[in-house]
Amino acid sequence: MSTTAMQSERGAAVSPPPPSQRPAGRRRSASTVVATSVTYAVLVVLAIVYIMPFLIQLATSFKTDAEAASNPVALIPQTFTTAAYAKLFLNSDFPVWFANSAVVTIVVTLGRVFFDSLAGYALARLHFRGRSVVFAALVAIMAVPTVVLLIPKFLVINQLGIYDSYTGMIVPLLTDAAGVFIMKNFFESIPASVEEQARIDGAGTFRVFWSVVLPMARPALITIIILSFQGSWNELAHFIVSTQSPALTTLTKGVAGLASGQLSQGTQYPLKLAAAAVMTIPVAVVFFIFQRRIMNASEGAVKE
Repeated sequence: MSTTAMQSERGAAVSPPPPSQRPAGRRRSASTVVATSVTYAVLVVLAIVYIMPFLIQLATSFKTDAEAASNPVALIPQTFTTAAYAKLFLNSDFPVWFANSAVVTIVVTLGRVFFDSLAGYALARLHFRGRSVVFAALVAIMAVPTVVLLIPKFLVINQLGIYDSYTGMIVPLLTDAAGVFIMKNFFESIPASVEEQARIDGAGTFRVFWSVVLPMARPALITIIILSFQGSWNELAHFIVSTQSPALTTLTKGVAGLASGQLSQGTQYPLKLAAAAVMTIPVAVVFFIFQRRIMNASEGAVKE
């Protein structure tokens, strides 16, 4: 090969791309940067919109009554005070409300995890007559507004003789249609071959459910824990129709009373928002503990 040919090949190998291609790549890169910047700007604005009420609530809880009434949206209190929290815990029934909500929420959450899992597994794996009818009824219940069922719920609770008791507060909340629906769909995503292998080893139906399938449903169980804890902790309508004794008042019912001026006259913004801030803490803690464990698929389902 001649020297001229070799030089021409080297020049072709190191020659830059045609000028017509470079502007297009730069335009695409610039448009991508602009789109990403706009997306992040919109997300930041939405985050500020959502978090601003919580910041105002937290800041107002440390203000005096006069300052909260005159400048309610200021994020920095001019006079920092914990008088609202002291009054809330020392001069009100807030500790009793908190204890009642904690007991009901823990029992309801554990009950929903167990019973929703049982019902979901039965609908997903057990073949019995009327299974499709039961599932259709379950979906229909999810479409019924909760307020429509308040009067029938009160009549049933009163007829059973559990009105104004922990039993009446807890038992009607032990299962929910949404939890059963979630567990059914997740169990259907688990390969049936896992259960077949367990049955070959001599395991019964409940043993297969408890020892094999349920540990694999951890993502769905964590979802049920979060939803059940949040739902029962923030429940209000059910406790209004199931109790009347002050000793059984929950946080939602008590804070609703504070909002109507239960303790004394005046706006009492710091007191009300202090109660709301304390009420928010358990739900936030549970969510941040479990949110990293929520997954969309099961892993390690099939044994090799």
